[in-house]
Amino acid sequence: MIEQLIAWDHQLFRLINGWNSPLADEVMYLISEPWPWIPAYLILLVVSFRKMDWKRWGLLLVGLALLISFTDGVSARLFKPGFERKRPCHVEAELGFPVHVMPGDCGGQYGFVSSHAANFFGLATFWGLFFRKKHWWGIFMGVAALVAYSRVYLGVHFPADVLGGALLGMLGGWWTFAFQQWLGNRLLSTLNQ
Repeated sequence: MIEQLIAWDHQLFRLINGWNSPLADEVMYLISEPWPWIPAYLILLVVSFRKMDWKRWGLLLVGLALLISFTDGVSARLFKPGFERKRPCHVEAELGFPVHVMPGDCGGQYGFVSSHAANFFGLATFWGLFFRKKHWWGIFMGVAALVAYSRVYLGVHFPADVLGGALLGMLGGWWTFAFQQWLGNRLLSTLNQ
């Protein structure tokens, strides 16, 4: 059964990674980079600041810091060394077909789970819970899915790597949001007494 799942994962990888063009390469590389997303997250922070007092906003920042520490730490320090699943760009000979990779962009040795997917799906879940509007959920999850897709397109992750990262991220986003809300209610009720 595991062998069949791995075979399907490789087939889907080949399909996604094989659809490439110079223009798509540049777009996917840009989507995969963290710095183009900084303005969007700064806007979210400003909008959230306008929705709450500074104490709750400070707790929101604590929640976001916990989230990134969790998703990035667990994916990079627990899953990747624990599973030791090599990235597609490191096992091209074993796959039996050429892997399309941008020059110098293979990444570390191991790829399960994708830290990009974990971080972006974690943030999408966290912000979705914060704003509580269906259209925002769609936008946040769409961006996270696009980033995850770009990682497979660029040849640095198998689809199962980004799926595992997405699940880890959604769990982390829900957990840190719930913890931040609980902590905020406890601290603020104590401060207001």
